[in-house]
Amino acid sequence: MLTINGKRVYSAINIYAWDENYDDIIEQAKILNDLKVDGIIVSDGGVVDAIKEAAPDTEIHISTQANTISYHSSNFWYKNGAKRVILGREMNKEQIKVLMENKPKDLEVEMFAHGALCFGYSGRCFLSEFLSNRSANLGDCSQSCRWAYNLYVEEKNKPGALMPVEYDEKGTYIFSSKDLCLIKELPEIIEMGVDSIKIEGRLKTEYYLATVINAYRNAIDDYYKDPENYDYKKYFKELDKTKTRGLTTFYFNDRNNQDIQDYGGHQYNNDYEFGGKIIEDREDRMLIEIRNKLSIGDTLELIVPGQIEPVVFTIEKLWNDETLEEITTVNPGKAEQKVILNKPNLEIKVEKDWILRRKK
Repeated sequence: MLTINGKRVYSAINIYAWDENYDDIIEQAKILNDLKVDGIIVSDGGVVDAIKEAAPDTEIHISTQANTISYHSSNFWYKNGAKRVILGREMNKEQIKVLMENKPKDLEVEMFAHGALCFGYSGRCFLSEFLSNRSANLGDCSQSCRWAYNLYVEEKNKPGALMPVEYDEKGTYIFSSKDLCLIKELPEIIEMGVDSIKIEGRLKTEYYLATVINAYRNAIDDYYKDPENYDYKKYFKELDKTKTRGLTTFYFNDRNNQDIQDYGGHQYNNDYEFGGKIIEDREDRMLIEIRNKLSIGDTLELIVPGQIEPVVFTIEKLWNDETLEEITTVNPGKAEQKVILNKPNLEIKVEKDWILRRKK
């Protein structure tokens, strides 16, 4: 198996392929087989057949794009070589339970627990291709559902006489879904026997991924250690620091849930932002790559992997990373802008790529 920093590596070839795509797919599958990736994520039945032949040593995982929402479909994919199915987000918990009870015992099941929801059915959407010539099917979605739109109505007997339907000065975000969040429901997911949860992280920063993944990793580990005292609130507190849209349980608890659309559109977090990431530990100082303006007196939170509570400290000193002169503030004026700052009093060594969050 291919591992990087102790983590498994998966590659997605989950497009619905035209015939002219297959030469490239077969070549890519051979390369991935030689690299010994842990699995290839696939949607198209024809691509599954091609990968079985071109990458016989590599596990096949069925993408959520394949809309697997029944144990009948799961059994079909298992018979055709799948090691794992990634369920469609549209299932509720009762449907997932039925699937888990009727699937082949050695077929692994993965489901989404957090992140962006697609306006289209399990990502089967052509809005991006239509509006911006960027195909979601080819992994190039421009997220057109997140844009603001101006709406007009036309009276049937007066064709061409368009009247605007106004929501606010920015237009309306009728296609924009809230983000999925199942941190409260995590014990139910674990008890169902689901093998893996998936976090949607496309077009997200390292800061978002570090926060969300760390919260769910801690929540899962803590539940296994002490299921009776699981308290989702302390993990939700961390997740709330990264949210840019409203949160929803989607259809997991109730197929009739209507609280899934975020008509206000994208919301910037008013309380926290990406401060930077650690480049190097220098005893009582840290070299960091900044992402937003930092100044003496700012409150930072260091996200420590495996620890749900961040380390909170105040910037007391800043140094220019090239001249080592003391400075009072630094702006991200160029790519990979760096700065040296005082290090919090920790009993552990600060590691490269750990994330710093700035309190606004």
